[in-house]
Amino acid sequence: MSSPSPRILLNDDGPPGPQSPYVYGLYRYITTILRWDVKVVVPSSQKSWIGKAFHITEITKGRYYYPKEPDGMGEVSSASRPLNEGEVAEWVLLDGTPATCTNIALHNLYPGTIDLVISGPNLGRNSSAAFAMSSGTIGAAMSSALSQVRSVAISYGTVLHPTPNELFEPAHILSARIIQYLWNNWGRDVGGMRNGEIDMYNVNVPMIMELLNPEGIDVHWTHMWRNSYGQLFKAISASDATSTKREIPSESPDVAGQHTAQQSGSGSDVPKEEPAALVFKFSPDVQPLITPSLASLPVGSDGWAIAKGHASITPLRACFAHVDHDNAATGTESMRILKF
Repeated sequence: MSSPSPRILLNDDGPPGPQSPYVYGLYRYITTILRWDVKVVVPSSQKSWIGKAFHITEITKGRYYYPKEPDGMGEVSSASRPLNEGEVAEWVLLDGTPATCTNIALHNLYPGTIDLVISGPNLGRNSSAAFAMSSGTIGAAMSSALSQVRSVAISYGTVLHPTPNELFEPAHILSARIIQYLWNNWGRDVGGMRNGEIDMYNVNVPMIMELLNPEGIDVHWTHMWRNSYGQLFKAISASDATSTKREIPSESPDVAGQHTAQQSGSGSDVPKEEPAALVFKFSPDVQPLITPSLASLPVGSDGWAIAKGHASITPLRACFAHVDHDNAATGTESMRILKF
C-alpha cells in the first residue's frame, strides 16, 4: 500500500532561468501529475559549487516570486500578494545558499509541515564523490536530512551541448516516477538518524536522446564512485582581478568552465585598496571526471551508470562516514586510550 501524499519542499541552485532550467518543469509535474502539495524556496541568485554552506555572517533576506507558464519566469514582490492572472503559485526567494534555504524553510517558513525535501533538478550531474562533495544541490538535501526530514537530490547530467528541449519532459516524468517510488518504498538503514531510515537519496538522470525511447532508460541502484580532483584554481595577474568580485561557475560541476557568472564577494578584514600579491581564479579542469574510460569506473557506481546511459539512485548517509579499521575495538573497548 502506498504512503499518503507527502507535503513537499522543492529547492534548487536558483530561480528559473538559464542556470536553473529544470526546476519549474519538475514543479509542474509533481503538482499536476502526482498532485502533491509543493512549497518552493530557492536562492535568489544562482548558487553552485557551494556544498552545504550556510550564511552565518550575512543577513538572509527574502522576497516572493510568482512563476508563469511556460518557463516559470515571473515577477518578484517584497510582500506576499494574491496571484495575478497567469501566475501559477507563490514561491519564496532567499538571499542565501541552498542549504540555508532548506533550513529556513523547514524551521521558519513551514515548521513541522514538510514531509519530503526535493533538491533540484540540478543543471548537470552530481555523481561521484568529487562532484557530490561540492554540490549545493546535495548540500541542500543533506541540510534536510540533518533536520531529520526525508530528502532526495536530483541532478540532470549534461551530455549534449546544448541539451535539446525535448528531453526536459521525459526527464521530469522519470524523476517524478523515481521520487514517488522512493517515497512509497523508503529504505531502512540501522545507522540512519530518523527511525532507522535511509537519510537521503542522490539521483542522477543523464540527458540523452534515449530518454525519448518508449521504454526510456534503465535505472540502477548504485554506490558512489570515490574519485578525486586536482587543481581547481589558476594564478592570474593582479590587473586581471577585481577586488570586489569573484567568479563562480554558473552551473554544476560537469558543465563548469563553459560559462561563468559574477557575484559579489563576501566581506573581508583585508583593506580592499591594498594590492594583492597572490591572485587566483577558480578554473577547474574536470574533463577527466566527466569523460573517464569505462574500464576505470567501478561497476555499480553512479559514475558507471551515467557512462552507460543509465539513471542512478544512490542511498546516502548525511555524514562523513567513519572507517572501520582493523585496530578498532567494538563495544565499550572502543573507548580505550591509545598509548604509543
